[in-house]
Amino acid sequence: MDLAYVCEWERWPKSTHCPSVPLACAWSCRNLIAFTTDLRNDDQDLTRMIHILDTEHPWDVHSVNSQHSEAITCLEWDQSGSRLLSADADGQIKCWSMADHLANSWESSVGSLVEGDPIVALSWLHNGVKLALHVEKSGASSFGEKFSRVKFSPSLTLFGGKPMEGWIAVTVSGLVTVSLLKPSGQVLTSTESLCRLRGRVALADIAFTGGGNIVVATADGSSASPVQFYKVCVSVVSEKCRIDTEILPSLFMRCTTDLNRKDKFPAITHLKFLARDMSEQVLLCASSQTSSIVECWSLRKEGLPVNNVFQQISPVVGDKQPMILKWRILSATNDLDRVSAVALPKLPISLTNTDLKVASDTQFYPGLGLALAFHDGSVHIVHRLSLQSMAVFYSSAAPRSADEPAIKRPRTTGPAVHFKAMQLSWTSLALVGIDNHGKLSMLRISPSMGHALDVSLALRHLLFLLEYCMVTGYDWWDTLLHVQPGMVQGLVERLHEEYTRQNAALQQVLSTRILAMKASLCKLSPCTVARVCDYHAKLFLVAVSSTLKSLLRPHFLNTPDKSPGDRLTEVCAKITDADIDKVMINLKTEEFVLDMNTLQALQQLLQWVGDFVLYLLASLPNQGSPLRPGHSFLRDGPSLGLLRELMVVIRIWGLLKPSCLPVYTATSDTQDSMSLLFRLLTKLWICCRDEGPSSEPDEALVDECCLLPSQLLVPSLDWLPVSDGLASRLQPKQPLRLQFGSAPTLPAGPPDGLARAPGQPRIDHLRRLHLGAYPTEECKTCTRCGCVTMLRSPNKTTAVKQWEQRWIKNCLCGGLWRRVPLSYP
Repeated sequence: MDLAYVCEWERWPKSTHCPSVPLACAWSCRNLIAFTTDLRNDDQDLTRMIHILDTEHPWDVHSVNSQHSEAITCLEWDQSGSRLLSADADGQIKCWSMADHLANSWESSVGSLVEGDPIVALSWLHNGVKLALHVEKSGASSFGEKFSRVKFSPSLTLFGGKPMEGWIAVTVSGLVTVSLLKPSGQVLTSTESLCRLRGRVALADIAFTGGGNIVVATADGSSASPVQFYKVCVSVVSEKCRIDTEILPSLFMRCTTDLNRKDKFPAITHLKFLARDMSEQVLLCASSQTSSIVECWSLRKEGLPVNNVFQQISPVVGDKQPMILKWRILSATNDLDRVSAVALPKLPISLTNTDLKVASDTQFYPGLGLALAFHDGSVHIVHRLSLQSMAVFYSSAAPRSADEPAIKRPRTTGPAVHFKAMQLSWTSLALVGIDNHGKLSMLRISPSMGHALDVSLALRHLLFLLEYCMVTGYDWWDTLLHVQPGMVQGLVERLHEEYTRQNAALQQVLSTRILAMKASLCKLSPCTVARVCDYHAKLFLVAVSSTLKSLLRPHFLNTPDKSPGDRLTEVCAKITDADIDKVMINLKTEEFVLDMNTLQALQQLLQWVGDFVLYLLASLPNQGSPLRPGHSFLRDGPSLGLLRELMVVIRIWGLLKPSCLPVYTATSDTQDSMSLLFRLLTKLWICCRDEGPSSEPDEALVDECCLLPSQLLVPSLDWLPVSDGLASRLQPKQPLRLQFGSAPTLPAGPPDGLARAPGQPRIDHLRRLHLGAYPTEECKTCTRCGCVTMLRSPNKTTAVKQWEQRWIKNCLCGGLWRRVPLSYP
């Protein structure tokens, strides 16, 4: 493990952020981190704050006055990573969601209340989606073998089997409360006691079973008391929420049954299920003022022994033997320093071998480890079942031997800086910690866990996790932390190979996601950074093509099953004529008739297509330079075919509305620019299309492309702005020191020709509208690729609104939006 960056608060004279007690932290699958602080002013009044940040831009933190009257005890993200639950010590629960789908703008609209009863555990209801990762099959060709869907029932379903959304919480007095979000927006809330004899609940955790039930674990804080488990069933009866509870077997910690250590660890300080969907395994930590011990327990079915007398009366044969559930200890640590925080892995790795017998090549896999933070400032990654140490990080103190007993370590004067809350990322390759000074630290966790791995095995680990993110739709920022510039080319090629092995239907589903993933990887190496522009241009081209084709309607409703868009693709692929008018006459032009206002509103998108074709053809003579944007398109048959189809569509629409055509600056008034570009584009497409043998462009084509700049003014395309994120700046393993609310001055790393000069006009990358050098409209930018677009739509045409609606939640690359000031860079 090593430190990637640290972000801390600026000290203000009249108010200051101090760590809340308790401190809550949560990490979403979109790589958003939420944590709490208390804002203290001169009068010592506390304001309970919730801070939400994107890991790529940690300084751009969005701080919300939570309006919680008491300390916030729990934070919990939903499965999509777009909504957040917060609960406090007064029994109030709030649900936060993005305002205008912006990652730095949040609002609370719904919630629930158990008045005066502090919440000690909180969770969203399970939606029934569970994926298992088979690490031992990471070399398989099919994604279906590597990642299998596990049969898992939702906690509650609506009509038709759709999962019902809601949350469940446990209070300090032993109540369980469930709130259900109905499709109408109404919230159904019900509260029930966990058992007849209610007692104090100091610690609790919630897990889910495959049958749709919920398991709640509770402890009163004393290691001399049992850890209780309850099954909770939720249902809706007569439009009311109903809760049924049942007591499950309990356990006593092993350290309390050892006579030598019976009173050594008086308090249970941490109680966690190993995973939200793994109710059969639980982690317990008991502590004293100076030391701790950690135990891992597993719930198993065991045969109940039958007395010989009853065996003679009615012999027990095979599976007729009575079974009982019983907790068995899997492993326990020796005496440790006092544990201050625990973080559990979210990666659903499937262990095919039982319990501790894991395959040798996966025993150091990051998803198998959980993190323990200690009061001496160190962090240990230990195996989630055997509790054996896998990696160690020391924050500030000098490294110590892992074998050195905690009791013999010299104590420093005053409390050491240590993590009070921790969370592992969704691939377990990064760890965030909030210390007792309110500082946020981001740590990398090596895929090899500090053990020597050859480059091919390290690449296989990273490739496997990238594929997992591609299949699930999770953000892969934490994986990029471990990609060195020398790995980029190999990872992109291997990723493409694995993608092409999948069936056609899956390739179509993942087509845009793999382009975005390749673009984010290519940003990490100066040798491949120009290809980032190509991947984003291809994303935009595919989106424009699908949108324009969706506007086409069959002239008669009883036409064959092929849509006008499919017929356009078929005709353009079949007819290789370089004359655009001869291709056009083979189409039913009545299917291309659109409203005049719609055509005029689409002019900016059509202009981009025309400019891009001209730019590509003009750059053909320089095709030997891979650092030039657009290089990969010159040998990409499918993309050139898409451009060819769009040129035909634009030609037809130009007959209906000449003002919607792309505008070119030609040296001759009689120059038919569209025909010229289509003819050259067709010749280039024939050289590299899939149906025929691939060949190099002939000299005549290259010569004609050399003459293009003298016939038409070649536009300077506005490529995506340079991203101000951290991923590409974290390659040297030197931690960055950042400050909340203050954007750092980071060295720019784009190649010459891609950087925008100061004062150069900016552009809306989705609408292709010029915003001027100093925009007056509010804008939003993508947290990943840096794409910029206006926050409010200036258009009223239905077709353009349809285009804009596609990107209301996410960018082209799948990244989240964040609001930027008017003077964005």
